Amino acid sequence: MSQDQELLDLVKTLSGRVKSLEKEIKSLKIVGAADVPQETLVAIAAGVAAYLGYQGEKRQARFGASPIWAKGTRVAQLNHAPVR
Repeated sequence: MSQDQELLDLVKTLSGRVKSLEKEIKSLKIVGAADVPQETLVAIAAGVAAYLGYQGEKRQARFGASPIWAKGTRVAQLNHAPVR
């Protein structure tokens, strides 16, 4: 058997497997996915990420005093416009 024939056979086999997987995916239905609370999904995602070795960055909010920021806030409050 030549190498070209072997490759053709492998491509045919893989194409068949992909088609069967596509059919299987189309037949799957997610039941009650809307009933899962967001907190649960976040906890599951964090657990999977930790298991896979992702180390998140710890961040802390910093509120600095900036004259430009302060002026913009005052102007927005005087105009009764929401702060962006």
